[in-house]
Amino acid sequence: MRYFNTAGPCLPSRHYMVPAEERLPRAREIVEEGQYFVVHAPRQTGKTTVLASMARELTASGEYAALHLSCENAEVAGEDYGRAEELVLSALRRSAEANRLPDELAPPDPWPDDVPGARLQQGLTEWVRRCPRPLVLFFDEIDALRGESLRSVLRQLRNGFTTNRSSFPQSVVLCGLRDVRDYKAASGGDPTRLGTSSPFNIKVASLRLGDFTEAEVHALYRQHTAETGQEFTAEALARAYCCTQGQPWLVNALAYEITRRMRVPTAEPITAEHVDEAKERLILERATHLDSLTARLGEDRVRRVIEPLIAGELPEEASTYNDDLAYVRDLGLIAPDSPVRVANPIYKEVIVRVLGTRTESVITAAPSSFRLPDGQVDMDKLLRSFAEFWRENGEILATHSTYPEAAPQLVMMAYLHRIVNGAGFIDREYGVGRRRVDLLIRQPYTAADNARSVQREALELKVWREGRPDPLTEGLSQLDDYLDRMELSTGTLVVFDTRPQAALVHERTAFSQQRTPSGRTVTLLRA
Repeated sequence: MRYFNTAGPCLPSRHYMVPAEERLPRAREIVEEGQYFVVHAPRQTGKTTVLASMARELTASGEYAALHLSCENAEVAGEDYGRAEELVLSALRRSAEANRLPDELAPPDPWPDDVPGARLQQGLTEWVRRCPRPLVLFFDEIDALRGESLRSVLRQLRNGFTTNRSSFPQSVVLCGLRDVRDYKAASGGDPTRLGTSSPFNIKVASLRLGDFTEAEVHALYRQHTAETGQEFTAEALARAYCCTQGQPWLVNALAYEITRRMRVPTAEPITAEHVDEAKERLILERATHLDSLTARLGEDRVRRVIEPLIAGELPEEASTYNDDLAYVRDLGLIAPDSPVRVANPIYKEVIVRVLGTRTESVITAAPSSFRLPDGQVDMDKLLRSFAEFWRENGEILATHSTYPEAAPQLVMMAYLHRIVNGAGFIDREYGVGRRRVDLLIRQPYTAADNARSVQREALELKVWREGRPDPLTEGLSQLDDYLDRMELSTGTLVVFDTRPQAALVHERTAFSQQRTPSGRTVTLLRA
């Protein structure tokens, strides 16, 4: 029985999968034109699956000899370009053997000898001379090569293309994490690594492998329904797409968690509640994919993009910002289009939880002490407990934060998460230029008639920064809008005062009641 795959390339015989040609619809046409092009996408979005599948399909068509290989093993060569090309040629041979290319299509054995820096070009030329079909090569993980090694491989491909086109591969596809449109950098936007602006200026396109569309998520999940009879409700399908925004690993991981680990019986439909539970389990487990992304949060170029998102501020004017933005987009942490925003709600949740880990570790309050008998959260007690925590620890935690501009918001979100997590959920809305963070606590509980219900509590976080007016009036108006959207009658506005001239924290931290422009009575916490 097939299943949802979360590790390694997908195989049609083992895994549910979206057909490769649907994910890169232009690729076949470009190959048939005999052009060279680039494919790029964040990690674990299905690049290897798509490229390997395309290679198999092209060879099976009888028109081409196509091969997919990974350049990852050549990373160890560093700047030793002679060793790097040996490892690339070796990867070509191993891939041909693994894919059982017929002898007449296989690469020459041994490869023809030549001087270092020319062996790849010579080897491919000899292979094309012997092969009865046009040769198509997919170089995956091309950005594993660095500096002189990357430059040598790219130049040999370019030289073969420009000097003897009829005796060189019909089409070459280079694939990596970053968009290598100029190859001005091997990794991370460092323009000094390659010493030339465009050693691969023969490519005709840079294709970004996108996330799944909502229709593709539905089609993927319905493959499971077709094989097992287990339905995903319409609400579950909508929730899965909303949580993941089609990020392929997350889409598969949610479904795998539900069908294989939570083991929802196949006789039962999969509901939105199952999706919510699976999402929380993934976040708490911090699977390899999520950990590999959040490990980047400590990098300065990532912080310069993510910190303004959480703080709700505009990014600082900096010469590196555009490259920082491109880098974080290529990592997949933020969406590929404007406005700048975190790529999906799961990443949005994971980011603030990771950044709030230190705060959570020093919270001694027991979550159970904030639960009312019916399971609801005692919001008044929770807010007053946080105020006391902020008086004693908040400024110390904020001062030592690696994200100082967003520190107050991160401290409060971590506190709420520590208390609410495990029984309820926190939905977060934050982004560049919003100057606020909107939070919605959703706490399931048992109503008086024994029916299941959900407590919903809205909070808005604002920061009073140096050189700006008191954000109270703006905050009350914004909270009004948020409460309208959430269809709630009341909420809480929290204003953190970070001005140097602000009163001492134990003096300024206090509660009051305020009225919004529409007449709602809300709680104000100044901190």
